[in-house]
Amino acid sequence: MSPRTKTPRRSLATPTKESGAALPRRTSLVTFAITSVALFMTTLDNLVVTTALPVIRKDLDASLSGLEWTVNAYTLTFAVLLITGAALGDRFGRRRLFTIGLAIFTLASAAAALAPSIEVLIAARALQGLGGAIVTPLTLTILSSAVPAERRGLVLGAWGGISGLAVAIGPLVGGAVVQGISWQWIFWLNVPIGLALIPLAALRLRETRGPNDALDLPGVGLASAGLFGIVWGLVRGNSVGWASLEIVSALAAGLVVLGLFVAWELRAAEPMLPLRFFRNRTFAAANLASLLMFFGMFGSIFLLAQFFQTVQGYSPLDAGLRILPWTAMPIFVAPIAGALSDRIGGRPLMVTGLALQAIGLAWIGLVTTPTGAYSHVVAPFVLSGIGMALYFAPVANVVLSSVKPEQEGQASGANNAIRELGGVFGVAVLASVFAHYGGYGTGQSFVDGLTPAIYVGAALVAAGAVAALGVSRGRSQGAGEEAYEPVLEPAQAA
Repeated sequence: MSPRTKTPRRSLATPTKESGAALPRRTSLVTFAITSVALFMTTLDNLVVTTALPVIRKDLDASLSGLEWTVNAYTLTFAVLLITGAALGDRFGRRRLFTIGLAIFTLASAAAALAPSIEVLIAARALQGLGGAIVTPLTLTILSSAVPAERRGLVLGAWGGISGLAVAIGPLVGGAVVQGISWQWIFWLNVPIGLALIPLAALRLRETRGPNDALDLPGVGLASAGLFGIVWGLVRGNSVGWASLEIVSALAAGLVVLGLFVAWELRAAEPMLPLRFFRNRTFAAANLASLLMFFGMFGSIFLLAQFFQTVQGYSPLDAGLRILPWTAMPIFVAPIAGALSDRIGGRPLMVTGLALQAIGLAWIGLVTTPTGAYSHVVAPFVLSGIGMALYFAPVANVVLSSVKPEQEGQASGANNAIRELGGVFGVAVLASVFAHYGGYGTGQSFVDGLTPAIYVGAALVAAGAVAALGVSRGRSQGAGEEAYEPVLEPAQAA
């Protein structure tokens, strides 16, 4: 056994030696402020562009596949590199990489704002995803090293709340900016924020390193290539033909490369995604539920944000406001659901929440017509939002409680990456269903494509509710009450 193997790994929740056991409260508050603004900025870019898509389509003469890549270029890059971003910070210094990630994200935002074509915009969005993948996981690890252990629960809750708020108001912010100024300012707004955060981070954050400094570069390469091949095939399938050589080759190659990724991860000494985690029933069930939840939600929002503008003629701001009863509901319901999960456990809330989300989506598909009144979809939007909140509140604690304390960083990164991939596939698959049954020609043709796509999203979220039944029955555990089902190391499992 190598010396590296003998060294016990510390939890990301435990301050490292470099950070000190307890930092002054003022330092902790400054750290919280810097990381919170950075988290909000990078998370906002997941959905902020959705209400701008109809305007971008006209301004840059973009096709449906171009719009898909405008969303997916960010989320796919973000998802694949998320775990690597944390590992880079652990090896080279979290403050250093956090600052570099902010610089990449800011530069990419300026490039997106200046994009003269949809192809340049897509490339800039991919670069944004790289910066976001470095910044986002480091916000949590930097915070964890800056606060004492007894305040970890509060910080974790605030971190999740800020992320949820950014997702919730993304369509609204995007709509307001597009209507008030132009779609380019969705990206320009990141530039002054980034330029202000970069020197603050370099000067005010403490440098720390973590115990998990391994870089699985072959794993990153295989995962990126495999997922890109599959998403490429799904996005271009309708326009090129599902039986064409290009699509069949892309899908087949993507699946083969993902198979090689799994084989590599099973053998790698320090894998990017420790597949042994999935031997744990709760971890596997919670992550499958996350994948399916984001699959249905992201794909549906992608299409509904366009429906309100393209078919019903609302402005970008009005479209964002109309989606708000769905996306903003977690702000009000999640705190109550979080307190309830401590009493009854995470499984009933996750199952109920996913079921309500599925019912809400199916209801939206049932009542949506080209000239239907907005009042027809308010109730299903609210129902979907309540369901989303019931799911969001316990899922992080369920995932972290299913592994050992020293494995929490990798487990959290895996969960975030998997749910982002759910969003990628949701946009690609539901847009393909939309294009197969309808299109942008008339209001009725748009609804002809939208309705079956929403039904597919509802079915997948319902499957997520079934998957959540695999979560263990136990009450959600706190930071000091780990009740994980043991995740065996390879040597123990042999």
